[in-house]
Amino acid sequence: MPLLLAIATAFGVSSSVQSYFLSVVSEGKSPEMIAHIFLLNIVYWYVPALVAPFVMELGARYQFGRSRWYAFALVHTSGALAYSLLHTAAMFGTRMMLMAEAPTRGWWFVARIEYLRQLDWLFMTYLFLVGLAHTLVYRRESERRALTSAQLEMRLVEAQLQALQRQLHPHFLFNTLNAIAGLMRSDVDAADRMMDRLGDLLRMTLHTSNIQEVPLKEELELLQKYLDIEQTRFGSRLTVALAIDPVTLDAEVPNFLLQPLVENAVRHGIAPHARPGQITVSATREGARLTLHILDSGNGVAPHRLTLLNQGVGLANTRARLEHLYRENHALVFSNVDGGFRVTVSIPFAVDRMAVEPEEVGAA
Repeated sequence: MPLLLAIATAFGVSSSVQSYFLSVVSEGKSPEMIAHIFLLNIVYWYVPALVAPFVMELGARYQFGRSRWYAFALVHTSGALAYSLLHTAAMFGTRMMLMAEAPTRGWWFVARIEYLRQLDWLFMTYLFLVGLAHTLVYRRESERRALTSAQLEMRLVEAQLQALQRQLHPHFLFNTLNAIAGLMRSDVDAADRMMDRLGDLLRMTLHTSNIQEVPLKEELELLQKYLDIEQTRFGSRLTVALAIDPVTLDAEVPNFLLQPLVENAVRHGIAPHARPGQITVSATREGARLTLHILDSGNGVAPHRLTLLNQGVGLANTRARLEHLYRENHALVFSNVDGGFRVTVSIPFAVDRMAVEPEEVGAA
């Protein structure tokens, strides 16, 4: 309401200035009783400002195309007539107070002239307010639908990510249980150690099962549990090297990202060979991006297989999770290098400020 009255006041002042200069131009002199002209113009604009909330409420309640046509016609025809009569009565009453004597042809004549002269403009004003109410209702509904759609899309993406994440866990679990079953026949102590480490790993994954992104340092802790299991399985045949830039430890990465990549390196780069092998995991920051490398000391892959990998064949769950989280703003690249096979993951470098700032404040 204050905004409507402010707008009405501005229009009242503008109309008064316009009337003043119109009188100067047409009559060659300043108009008499300028205060009367200002008061009439203020009343002229204040009436629609004061009734606008009621008219717009009717417009929102009885909408064209959503209400029965006869109800819409009856309500707004009656509303337009009531508004025109109210506006004319306010203007006519103001004129009566300002005029020192009755007009020669009587007040009734003046009232009819006043009403008919402004009728089309009054109807247009009423219809404008109804149309404005329709516009605001449609805008609110559009914003509500957009918000609902965004929320549904976000929930769908989260559900898809959780489904993909759950697909990774059983795959690793079954492989580990098979390894434990194999060790039970040859090395019971090693199998027992693997069972303990598997329990630790499952507890860690349970705590983060509904989290899509975690700091890299937490992902490395989980990876270390997996590597402990694999090193128990392979013994001296498997060496692991971590080359992690400290500035990357707080960077956000997809939860359970590294384990399937390292498992793939172990399966294809270490397991098929009798010779000792090494897995190297590195993390660096390159400008606004975090780059992760998983390098094994195997023999690499054939060129046609490498082409297929880079075209999206293999590690489908990892690709799908990266796609959901980062859209086109990520890279998953496979390459043969001297002395092995490398997987490179590039994602935006982002840090969870809520997790980092308390530590920084405490350190200060």
